[in-house]
Amino acid sequence: MSELTKEKVLAYHKQGKIGIDLTKSCDSQAELSMAYTPGVAIPCLEIAKDKNLSFEYTNRANLVAVVSDGTAVLGLGDIGPEASKPVMEGKSVLFKKFANVDAFDIELDVHSVEEIVATCKAIAPTFGGINLEDISAPRCFEIERILKDELDIPVFHDDQHGTAIITTAGLMNVLELTGKKVDEIKIVINGAGAAGISCAKMYKALGVRHIIMCDSKGVINTNRTDLNKYKMEFAVETAANRLHDAIEGADMFLGLSVAGALTKEMVAKMAPEPVIFALANPTPEILPEEIKEVRNDAIIATGRSDYPNQTNNVLGFPFIFRGALDVRAKKITEGMKMAAATALAALAKEPVPYYVKAAYHNENITYGKEHIIPLPFNKEALIWVASAVAKVAYEEGIARVDSFDYDTYREHLRCLVYDCPEETVQEM
Repeated sequence: MSELTKEKVLAYHKQGKIGIDLTKSCDSQAELSMAYTPGVAIPCLEIAKDKNLSFEYTNRANLVAVVSDGTAVLGLGDIGPEASKPVMEGKSVLFKKFANVDAFDIELDVHSVEEIVATCKAIAPTFGGINLEDISAPRCFEIERILKDELDIPVFHDDQHGTAIITTAGLMNVLELTGKKVDEIKIVINGAGAAGISCAKMYKALGVRHIIMCDSKGVINTNRTDLNKYKMEFAVETAANRLHDAIEGADMFLGLSVAGALTKEMVAKMAPEPVIFALANPTPEILPEEIKEVRNDAIIATGRSDYPNQTNNVLGFPFIFRGALDVRAKKITEGMKMAAATALAALAKEPVPYYVKAAYHNENITYGKEHIIPLPFNKEALIWVASAVAKVAYEEGIARVDSFDYDTYREHLRCLVYDCPEETVQEM
Protein backbone atom coordinates (compact mmCIF):
# COMPACT_ATOMS: atom_id res chain seq x y z
CA MET A 1 0.00 0.00 0.00
CA SER A 2 3.00 2.32 0.45
CA GLU A 3 3.32 2.52 -3.35
CA LEU A 4 -0.25 3.80 -3.72
CA THR A 5 0.44 7.48 -4.34
CA LYS A 6 -2.07 10.13 -5.34
CA GLU A 7 -0.26 10.65 -8.64
CA LYS A 8 -0.35 6.94 -9.55
CA VAL A 9 -4.04 6.62 -8.67
CA LEU A 10 -5.05 9.68 -10.70
CA ALA A 11 -2.98 8.47 -13.66
CA TYR A 12 -4.68 5.07 -13.45
CA HIS A 13 -8.14 6.65 -13.49
CA LYS A 14 -7.42 9.15 -16.26
CA GLN A 15 -9.99 8.79 -19.08
CA GLY A 16 -11.82 6.13 -17.05
CA LYS A 17 -11.39 2.41 -16.47
CA ILE A 18 -13.94 0.86 -18.84
CA GLY A 19 -14.81 1.17 -22.52
CA ILE A 20 -16.79 -0.44 -25.31
CA ASP A 21 -15.42 -3.07 -27.68
CA LEU A 22 -17.00 -4.97 -30.55
CA THR A 23 -17.99 -8.60 -30.16
CA LYS A 24 -18.63 -9.07 -33.90
CA SER A 25 -16.51 -7.91 -36.82
CA CYS A 26 -17.68 -5.07 -39.05
CA ASP A 27 -15.06 -5.06 -41.79
CA SER A 28 -17.06 -5.52 -44.98
CA GLN A 29 -20.17 -4.27 -46.72
CA ALA A 30 -21.96 -7.51 -45.86
CA GLU A 31 -21.10 -7.22 -42.16
CA LEU A 32 -22.10 -3.54 -42.13
CA SER A 33 -25.44 -4.53 -43.64
CA MET A 34 -25.96 -7.07 -40.86
CA ALA A 35 -24.76 -4.81 -38.05
CA TYR A 36 -27.06 -2.00 -39.10
CA THR A 37 -29.52 -1.39 -41.89
CA PRO A 38 -31.03 -3.29 -43.60
CA GLY A 39 -30.17 -6.55 -41.82
CA VAL A 40 -30.76 -5.28 -38.30
CA ALA A 41 -34.48 -5.11 -39.01
CA ILE A 42 -34.69 -8.91 -38.89
CA PRO A 43 -33.82 -9.34 -35.17
CA CYS A 44 -35.86 -6.22 -34.39
CA LEU A 45 -38.97 -7.82 -35.83
CA GLU A 46 -38.30 -11.09 -34.02
CA ILE A 47 -37.98 -9.27 -30.69
CA ALA A 48 -41.13 -7.27 -31.44
CA LYS A 49 -43.00 -10.59 -31.54
CA ASP A 50 -41.36 -11.89 -28.33
CA LYS A 51 -39.48 -9.42 -26.12
CA ASN A 52 -37.66 -12.29 -24.40
CA LEU A 53 -35.68 -12.72 -27.62
CA SER A 54 -33.87 -9.51 -26.63
CA PHE A 55 -31.77 -11.82 -24.45
CA GLU A 56 -30.94 -13.87 -27.55
CA TYR A 57 -30.25 -11.25 -30.21
CA THR A 58 -28.64 -8.42 -28.19
CA ASN A 59 -26.06 -8.06 -25.41
CA ARG A 60 -28.83 -7.86 -22.79
CA ALA A 61 -28.19 -11.35 -21.41
CA ASN A 62 -24.73 -10.29 -20.23
CA LEU A 63 -25.27 -6.63 -19.35
CA VAL A 64 -25.76 -5.12 -15.89
CA ALA A 65 -26.47 -1.51 -14.96
CA VAL A 66 -24.54 -0.21 -11.94
CA VAL A 67 -26.87 2.53 -10.67
CA SER A 68 -26.11 5.08 -7.96
CA ASP A 69 -27.16 8.55 -6.87
CA GLY A 70 -23.89 9.09 -5.00
CA THR A 71 -25.43 9.54 -1.56
CA ALA A 72 -23.57 6.82 0.38
CA VAL A 73 -20.27 6.26 -1.41
CA LEU A 74 -17.84 3.92 0.34
CA GLY A 75 -16.65 5.79 3.45
CA LEU A 76 -17.05 9.13 1.69
CA GLY A 77 -20.76 9.71 2.24
CA ASP A 78 -22.92 11.97 0.06
CA ILE A 79 -20.45 13.23 -2.54
CA GLY A 80 -22.82 13.49 -5.50
CA PRO A 81 -23.29 11.51 -8.72
CA GLU A 82 -20.28 12.88 -10.60
CA ALA A 83 -17.86 12.17 -7.74
CA SER A 84 -19.30 8.66 -7.38
CA LYS A 85 -18.50 7.72 -10.98
CA PRO A 86 -14.96 6.37 -10.33
CA VAL A 87 -16.43 3.94 -7.80
CA MET A 88 -19.21 2.80 -10.12
CA GLU A 89 -16.70 2.36 -12.96
CA GLY A 90 -14.65 0.29 -10.53
CA LYS A 91 -17.66 -1.89 -9.85
CA SER A 92 -18.00 -2.43 -13.60
CA VAL A 93 -14.33 -3.43 -13.76
CA LEU A 94 -14.89 -6.08 -11.07
CA PHE A 95 -17.94 -7.47 -12.89
CA LYS A 96 -15.89 -7.93 -16.05
CA LYS A 97 -12.65 -9.07 -14.44
CA PHE A 98 -14.09 -11.64 -12.04
CA ALA A 99 -17.15 -12.94 -13.93
CA ASN A 100 -16.95 -11.70 -17.53
CA VAL A 101 -20.17 -9.75 -17.01
CA ASP A 102 -20.44 -6.54 -19.00
CA ALA A 103 -21.53 -3.67 -16.79
CA PHE A 104 -22.11 -0.01 -17.38
CA ASP A 105 -22.26 2.64 -14.67
CA ILE A 106 -25.20 5.02 -14.53
CA GLU A 107 -24.99 7.94 -12.10
CA LEU A 108 -28.31 9.61 -11.37
CA ASP A 109 -28.87 13.26 -10.48
CA VAL A 110 -32.19 12.40 -8.83
CA HIS A 111 -32.65 11.26 -5.25
CA SER A 112 -36.23 10.53 -4.30
CA VAL A 113 -37.49 6.97 -4.16
CA GLU A 114 -40.02 7.73 -6.87
CA GLU A 115 -37.51 9.30 -9.26
CA ILE A 116 -34.89 6.55 -8.90
CA VAL A 117 -37.52 3.84 -9.31
CA ALA A 118 -38.97 5.53 -12.39
CA THR A 119 -35.51 5.92 -13.95
CA CYS A 120 -34.55 2.30 -13.33
CA LYS A 121 -37.84 1.06 -14.75
CA ALA A 122 -37.36 3.25 -17.83
CA ILE A 123 -33.90 1.83 -18.63
CA ALA A 124 -34.65 -1.78 -17.65
CA PRO A 125 -35.27 -3.00 -21.26
CA THR A 126 -31.58 -2.36 -21.99
CA PHE A 127 -30.21 -4.58 -19.22
CA GLY A 128 -30.27 -8.15 -17.95
CA GLY A 129 -29.92 -6.94 -14.35
CA ILE A 130 -29.55 -3.86 -12.16
CA ASN A 131 -26.95 -3.50 -9.40
CA LEU A 132 -27.98 -0.69 -7.07
CA GLU A 133 -24.96 0.85 -5.39
CA ASP A 134 -24.17 3.41 -2.70
CA ILE A 135 -27.72 4.70 -2.22
CA SER A 136 -28.29 5.84 1.35
CA ALA A 137 -30.62 4.09 3.79
CA PRO A 138 -33.51 3.88 4.34
CA ARG A 139 -34.37 4.87 0.73
CA CYS A 140 -32.34 1.96 -0.64
CA PHE A 141 -34.63 -0.59 1.03
CA GLU A 142 -37.76 0.86 -0.54
CA ILE A 143 -36.16 1.36 -3.96
CA GLU A 144 -35.00 -2.24 -4.13
CA ARG A 145 -38.31 -3.60 -2.85
CA ILE A 146 -40.36 -1.75 -5.47
CA LEU A 147 -38.03 -2.62 -8.33
CA LYS A 148 -37.96 -6.30 -7.38
CA ASP A 149 -41.77 -6.31 -7.38
CA GLU A 150 -42.23 -4.41 -10.63
CA LEU A 151 -39.36 -5.53 -12.87
CA ASP A 152 -38.71 -8.96 -14.37
CA ILE A 153 -34.90 -8.77 -14.21
CA PRO A 154 -32.63 -9.25 -11.17
CA VAL A 155 -32.27 -6.17 -8.95
CA PHE A 156 -29.61 -6.37 -6.25
CA HIS A 157 -28.41 -3.70 -3.81
CA ASP A 158 -24.91 -4.94 -3.11
CA ASP A 159 -24.34 -2.63 -0.13
CA GLN A 160 -27.11 -4.52 1.63
CA HIS A 161 -26.70 -8.09 0.52
CA GLY A 162 -23.05 -8.51 -0.42
CA THR A 163 -21.72 -8.17 3.11
CA ALA A 164 -24.59 -10.29 4.43
CA ILE A 165 -23.77 -13.16 2.06
CA ILE A 166 -20.02 -13.15 2.73
CA THR A 167 -20.32 -12.87 6.52
CA THR A 168 -23.04 -15.54 6.59
CA ALA A 169 -20.62 -17.87 4.83
CA GLY A 170 -18.03 -17.08 7.47
CA LEU A 171 -20.54 -17.60 10.26
CA MET A 172 -21.49 -21.03 8.90
CA ASN A 173 -17.88 -22.14 9.15
CA VAL A 174 -17.35 -20.52 12.55
CA LEU A 175 -20.25 -22.52 13.94
CA GLU A 176 -18.69 -25.71 12.60
CA LEU A 177 -15.22 -24.89 13.93
CA THR A 178 -16.40 -23.91 17.42
CA GLY A 179 -19.27 -26.37 17.81
CA LYS A 180 -21.64 -23.58 18.80
CA LYS A 181 -25.33 -23.86 17.92
CA VAL A 182 -26.87 -21.29 15.59
CA ASP A 183 -29.99 -20.84 17.72
CA GLU A 184 -27.98 -20.26 20.91
CA ILE A 185 -25.33 -17.75 19.85
CA LYS A 186 -25.60 -14.05 20.63
CA ILE A 187 -24.61 -11.60 17.90
CA VAL A 188 -24.04 -7.88 18.38
CA ILE A 189 -24.12 -5.71 15.25
CA ASN A 190 -22.68 -2.21 15.44
CA GLY A 191 -24.04 -0.22 12.51
CA ALA A 192 -27.69 -0.21 11.50
CA GLY A 193 -27.43 0.97 7.92
CA ALA A 194 -28.22 -0.98 4.78
CA ALA A 195 -25.53 -3.63 5.32
CA GLY A 196 -26.19 -4.08 9.03
CA ILE A 197 -29.91 -4.62 8.61
CA SER A 198 -29.43 -7.00 5.68
CA CYS A 199 -26.88 -9.01 7.67
CA ALA A 200 -29.28 -9.28 10.60
CA LYS A 201 -32.04 -10.54 8.30
CA MET A 202 -29.81 -13.16 6.76
CA TYR A 203 -28.54 -14.35 10.14
CA LYS A 204 -32.15 -14.76 11.25
CA ALA A 205 -32.86 -16.77 8.10
CA LEU A 206 -29.89 -18.97 9.03
CA GLY A 207 -31.46 -19.63 12.42
CA VAL A 208 -29.88 -17.02 14.73
CA ARG A 209 -32.33 -15.99 17.44
CA HIS A 210 -30.35 -13.56 19.60
CA ILE A 211 -29.29 -10.36 17.81
CA ILE A 212 -28.66 -6.97 19.38
CA MET A 213 -28.15 -4.10 16.97
CA CYS A 214 -26.60 -0.72 17.76
CA ASP A 215 -26.64 2.52 15.81
CA SER A 216 -24.88 5.82 16.48
CA LYS A 217 -27.26 6.51 19.36
CA GLY A 218 -26.78 3.18 21.12
CA VAL A 219 -28.63 -0.11 21.41
CA ILE A 220 -31.79 -0.47 19.32
CA ASN A 221 -34.18 -1.47 22.08
CA THR A 222 -37.90 -1.22 22.67
CA ASN A 223 -37.44 1.92 24.78
CA ARG A 224 -36.33 3.94 21.75
CA THR A 225 -38.87 6.29 20.14
CA ASP A 226 -36.68 7.45 17.25
CA LEU A 227 -36.56 4.27 15.16
CA ASN A 228 -37.67 3.90 11.56
CA LYS A 229 -39.62 0.82 10.51
CA TYR A 230 -36.49 -1.00 9.34
CA LYS A 231 -34.74 -0.62 12.69
CA MET A 232 -37.93 -1.34 14.62
CA GLU A 233 -37.84 -4.91 13.28
CA PHE A 234 -34.70 -5.48 15.39
CA ALA A 235 -35.68 -3.62 18.55
CA VAL A 236 -35.26 -5.94 21.54
CA GLU A 237 -36.21 -5.78 25.18
CA THR A 238 -32.97 -5.21 27.03
CA ALA A 239 -31.56 -3.00 29.75
CA ALA A 240 -28.46 -2.44 27.61
CA ASN A 241 -28.24 1.03 26.14
CA ARG A 242 -24.64 1.09 24.92
CA LEU A 243 -22.40 -1.20 22.90
CA HIS A 244 -20.25 -1.57 26.03
CA ASP A 245 -23.20 -3.19 27.80
CA ALA A 246 -24.53 -5.23 24.88
CA ILE A 247 -21.20 -6.88 24.07
CA GLU A 248 -20.94 -8.78 27.34
CA GLY A 249 -21.14 -12.52 26.67
CA ALA A 250 -21.55 -12.02 22.91
CA ASP A 251 -20.39 -14.83 20.63
CA MET A 252 -20.00 -12.56 17.62
CA PHE A 253 -19.39 -8.88 16.92
CA LEU A 254 -20.15 -7.51 13.47
CA GLY A 255 -18.82 -4.02 12.92
CA LEU A 256 -20.11 -1.91 10.06
CA SER A 257 -19.38 1.38 11.72
CA VAL A 258 -16.23 3.36 12.47
CA ALA A 259 -12.64 2.85 13.56
CA GLY A 260 -12.19 2.42 17.29
CA ALA A 261 -15.81 1.51 18.03
CA LEU A 262 -14.78 -1.76 19.71
CA THR A 263 -12.25 -1.62 22.55
CA LYS A 264 -10.00 -4.26 24.08
CA GLU A 265 -12.08 -4.04 27.25
CA MET A 266 -15.19 -4.97 25.29
CA VAL A 267 -13.43 -7.87 23.57
CA ALA A 268 -12.35 -9.24 26.94
CA LYS A 269 -16.02 -9.47 27.98
CA MET A 270 -17.10 -11.60 25.02
CA ALA A 271 -17.88 -15.33 25.15
CA PRO A 272 -15.22 -18.02 24.60
CA GLU A 273 -13.98 -18.31 21.00
CA PRO A 274 -15.63 -15.07 19.92
CA VAL A 275 -15.83 -14.16 16.25
CA ILE A 276 -15.07 -10.53 15.52
CA PHE A 277 -15.92 -9.20 12.08
CA ALA A 278 -14.49 -5.65 12.24
CA LEU A 279 -15.36 -4.44 8.76
CA ALA A 280 -15.00 -0.65 8.91
CA ASN A 281 -12.70 0.49 6.09
CA PRO A 282 -9.95 1.44 5.79
CA THR A 283 -9.46 1.17 9.56
CA PRO A 284 -11.53 -1.51 11.35
CA GLU A 285 -13.41 -1.03 14.61
CA ILE A 286 -10.46 -2.71 16.30
CA LEU A 287 -7.19 -3.97 14.83
CA PRO A 288 -6.48 -7.72 14.95
CA GLU A 289 -3.29 -7.16 16.93
CA GLU A 290 -5.27 -5.30 19.58
CA ILE A 291 -7.70 -8.20 19.86
CA LYS A 292 -4.83 -10.65 20.29
CA GLU A 293 -3.51 -8.62 23.21
CA VAL A 294 -6.53 -9.67 25.27
CA ARG A 295 -7.80 -12.85 23.56
CA ASN A 296 -5.94 -15.77 22.02
CA ASP A 297 -9.11 -17.64 21.10
CA ALA A 298 -10.79 -15.07 18.84
CA ILE A 299 -11.66 -15.65 15.18
CA ILE A 300 -11.05 -12.39 13.37
CA ALA A 301 -12.13 -10.99 10.02
CA THR A 302 -11.70 -7.52 8.53
CA GLY A 303 -12.35 -5.86 5.20
CA ARG A 304 -8.63 -5.51 4.54
CA SER A 305 -6.39 -7.62 2.34
CA ASP A 306 -3.42 -7.46 4.72
CA TYR A 307 -5.10 -9.62 7.39
CA PRO A 308 -6.57 -13.15 7.21
CA ASN A 309 -10.30 -13.61 6.50
CA GLN A 310 -10.80 -10.61 4.27
CA THR A 311 -14.52 -9.96 3.85
CA ASN A 312 -14.72 -8.68 0.29
CA ASN A 313 -17.97 -8.28 -1.64
CA VAL A 314 -16.18 -9.26 -4.84
CA LEU A 315 -16.70 -12.84 -3.64
CA GLY A 316 -20.42 -12.31 -4.14
CA PHE A 317 -21.98 -9.91 -6.61
CA PRO A 318 -20.10 -10.82 -9.83
CA PHE A 319 -20.80 -14.52 -9.40
CA ILE A 320 -24.38 -14.05 -8.22
CA PHE A 321 -25.17 -12.01 -11.32
CA ARG A 322 -23.26 -14.50 -13.51
CA GLY A 323 -25.50 -17.33 -12.33
CA ALA A 324 -28.67 -15.24 -12.51
CA LEU A 325 -27.93 -13.94 -16.00
CA ASP A 326 -27.03 -17.34 -17.39
CA VAL A 327 -30.45 -18.78 -16.57
CA ARG A 328 -32.11 -15.45 -17.35
CA ALA A 329 -33.55 -15.18 -13.86
CA LYS A 330 -36.35 -12.70 -13.22
CA LYS A 331 -35.09 -11.80 -9.74
CA ILE A 332 -32.57 -12.64 -7.04
CA THR A 333 -34.32 -14.41 -4.18
CA GLU A 334 -33.48 -15.13 -0.57
CA GLY A 335 -32.87 -18.74 -1.59
CA MET A 336 -30.32 -17.66 -4.19
CA LYS A 337 -28.52 -15.50 -1.63
CA MET A 338 -28.36 -18.34 0.89
CA ALA A 339 -27.13 -20.68 -1.85
CA ALA A 340 -24.29 -18.24 -2.56
CA ALA A 341 -23.32 -18.14 1.13
CA THR A 342 -23.46 -21.92 1.43
CA ALA A 343 -21.28 -22.32 -1.67
CA LEU A 344 -18.66 -19.91 -0.32
CA ALA A 345 -18.64 -21.68 3.05
CA ALA A 346 -18.08 -25.02 1.30
CA LEU A 347 -15.36 -23.65 -0.99
CA ALA A 348 -13.37 -22.39 2.01
CA LYS A 349 -12.94 -26.03 3.09
CA GLU A 350 -11.48 -27.08 -0.27
CA PRO A 351 -7.72 -27.17 -0.93
CA VAL A 352 -6.54 -23.66 -1.75
CA PRO A 353 -5.21 -23.44 -5.34
CA TYR A 354 -1.47 -22.90 -5.79
CA TYR A 355 -1.96 -19.56 -7.57
CA VAL A 356 -3.88 -18.17 -4.58
CA LYS A 357 -1.12 -19.20 -2.20
CA ALA A 358 1.41 -17.60 -4.55
CA ALA A 359 -0.58 -14.35 -4.68
CA TYR A 360 -0.52 -14.14 -0.89
CA HIS A 361 3.03 -15.49 -0.50
CA ASN A 362 1.70 -18.08 1.93
CA GLU A 363 2.03 -21.84 1.37
CA ASN A 364 0.11 -22.67 4.54
CA ILE A 365 -3.38 -21.37 3.76
CA THR A 366 -5.85 -24.02 4.82
CA TYR A 367 -9.36 -24.22 6.26
CA GLY A 368 -9.42 -23.13 9.88
CA LYS A 369 -9.83 -20.08 12.08
CA GLU A 370 -7.62 -17.98 9.78
CA HIS A 371 -9.34 -19.17 6.63
CA ILE A 372 -13.13 -19.26 7.05
CA ILE A 373 -13.86 -17.37 3.81
CA PRO A 374 -12.38 -18.01 0.34
CA LEU A 375 -9.81 -15.49 -0.83
CA PRO A 376 -10.84 -13.04 -3.58
CA PHE A 377 -8.30 -14.41 -6.08
CA ASN A 378 -9.71 -17.93 -5.88
CA LYS A 379 -11.09 -18.50 -9.38
CA GLU A 380 -13.13 -21.44 -8.15
CA ALA A 381 -15.53 -18.98 -6.48
CA LEU A 382 -17.11 -18.22 -9.85
CA ILE A 383 -17.78 -21.90 -10.48
CA TRP A 384 -19.13 -22.65 -7.00
CA VAL A 385 -21.27 -19.55 -6.47
CA ALA A 386 -22.66 -19.02 -9.97
CA SER A 387 -23.67 -22.67 -10.31
CA ALA A 388 -25.36 -22.69 -6.89
CA VAL A 389 -27.27 -19.49 -7.68
CA ALA A 390 -28.34 -20.68 -11.15
CA LYS A 391 -29.49 -24.04 -9.77
CA VAL A 392 -31.73 -22.46 -7.14
CA ALA A 393 -33.12 -19.94 -9.63
CA TYR A 394 -34.13 -22.79 -11.93
CA GLU A 395 -35.55 -24.89 -9.09
CA GLU A 396 -37.56 -21.94 -7.78
CA GLY A 397 -39.14 -21.42 -11.21
CA ILE A 398 -37.85 -17.89 -11.81
CA ALA A 399 -35.48 -18.77 -14.66
CA ARG A 400 -36.45 -18.18 -18.28
CA VAL A 401 -34.46 -21.14 -19.62
CA ASP A 402 -36.48 -24.25 -20.46
CA SER A 403 -33.93 -26.68 -19.03
CA PHE A 404 -30.85 -26.64 -16.83
CA ASP A 405 -28.11 -29.22 -16.36
CA TYR A 406 -26.06 -28.42 -13.27
CA ASP A 407 -23.00 -30.48 -14.17
CA THR A 408 -22.87 -29.16 -17.72
CA TYR A 409 -23.17 -25.60 -16.46
CA ARG A 410 -20.32 -26.09 -13.99
CA GLU A 411 -18.16 -27.40 -16.82
CA HIS A 412 -19.08 -24.32 -18.88
CA LEU A 413 -18.01 -22.07 -15.98
CA ARG A 414 -14.77 -24.01 -15.58
CA CYS A 415 -13.97 -23.35 -19.23
CA LEU A 416 -14.82 -19.68 -18.73
CA VAL A 417 -12.47 -19.45 -15.74
CA TYR A 418 -9.56 -21.48 -17.07
CA ASP A 419 -9.95 -20.63 -20.77
CA CYS A 420 -10.34 -24.23 -21.89
CA PRO A 421 -12.06 -25.33 -25.15
CA GLU A 422 -15.80 -25.83 -24.85
CA GLU A 423 -16.42 -28.01 -27.90
CA THR A 424 -17.64 -30.85 -25.74
CA VAL A 425 -19.77 -28.72 -23.43
CA GLN A 426 -23.42 -29.06 -24.37
CA GLU A 427 -26.16 -26.51 -23.96
CA MET A 428 -27.58 -26.21 -20.44
